[in-house]
Amino acid sequence: MVLRAVFSNPILHAPAADPWVIEHGGMWYALLACKRTLQLRAAANLADLGCARPVTIWRAPREGPYAHNIWAPEMHWLDGKWYIYFAADNGDNKNHRMWILEADEPFGRWRWRGMLETGGWAIDGTVLEAAGRRYLVWSGWPSRKNEQQNLYISEMRTPCELQGPRVALTEPTEPWERVALPLCEGPQVLRRGGRTFVVYSASGSWTPDYCLGILINEDGDYLNPASWTKRGPVFQQTADVWGVGHCCFARHPEVGDLIFYHAKTKRANGWDDRNVRVQPFGWTAEGLPDFGSPVPV
Repeated sequence: MVLRAVFSNPILHAPAADPWVIEHGGMWYALLACKRTLQLRAAANLADLGCARPVTIWRAPREGPYAHNIWAPEMHWLDGKWYIYFAADNGDNKNHRMWILEADEPFGRWRWRGMLETGGWAIDGTVLEAAGRRYLVWSGWPSRKNEQQNLYISEMRTPCELQGPRVALTEPTEPWERVALPLCEGPQVLRRGGRTFVVYSASGSWTPDYCLGILINEDGDYLNPASWTKRGPVFQQTADVWGVGHCCFARHPEVGDLIFYHAKTKRANGWDDRNVRVQPFGWTAEGLPDFGSPVPV
């Protein structure tokens, strides 16, 4: 047997951050924001994804409310169509909001579906599906100032519309969430053994101290902040790897559960030195994800 699940980190070279990597229909897809475009790669084998040609599937207009600062796109298969959720603004960060594209095929024509009404500044939207209901989880400001980022949740009426007010899931109260800026962002969903986990990034994304925390829900009452328990950090820098965060998850048929994340190549603060990496993870006897430590390149 030829083992094809051999990876060499980084799987996507700098500048590459906020990875979204999924498997669907026997194909692996990687979606990244590149300047003012969204670029998609595809390969039959995950190990070949880094060599796949990036295809520009959407380009921002020259001006307008979603023309600049394109961040953290995610591509979800919902109700028989593909949807991309991404953050963008008009050139002023205080106007960041979540925007939507829709298509029938990953490399097909992407149709504009407007903005999600999140009640204010919003980035890093992801979808949580459970018990026949669907929710959006994202990072937002509690006020109009760039002083803190919380995680919020709202139920979705459709893939393009939220219903009900936003609910604050968690605030950055712990020391490991407050380096350079009190910050919770990049939420991602794991579900196993009747539990739902939201794994998120904490502290300044431009710092070596960027890390992952986790929220744990056991009763399915997702809109109740008291139903979520926080732990962390669950994945953080080492002597050789810095600024680990903004992850996503997939399951590989040979390796099992994988965590994709970006990390810095320099100890100095900054965003331009990040690349995308992958490694397997396991589960503790308690039933919690065990990410271990980030491995060196």
